[in-house]
Amino acid sequence: MAYFLCRLNPPRPTFAQDMSQAERAMMQTHVAYWMGHLQQGKVLLFGPVADPKGGWGVAVLAVRDEAEVRSLTGQDPAMLSGLPFSYDIYPMPRVIVPPSPQAPQA
Repeated sequence: MAYFLCRLNPPRPTFAQDMSQAERAMMQTHVAYWMGHLQQGKVLLFGPVADPKGGWGVAVLAVRDEAEVRSLTGQDPAMLSGLPFSYDIYPMPRVIVPPSPQAPQA
């Protein structure tokens, strides 16, 4: 398993505040896309970041390798929208996560 932090850079710093109706609809598709991967266990978390310099999106992925993370980000509806979105992808050589809860023993 490989872990990556992915930063989605919007087309403009004010995107979260002034997106059009069409852009908002596309972002709903973007969220639905990542929700599907969250349910598959490939995404550990994702959401918007309220950076005072301009908002952006973040996701932490748990995938096989960098090729898979690049495939997933490349198929993101935001990337396919024709708007100038981009991803910064950072490998995480080590991660610390809480242990999974164990099922109660009978």
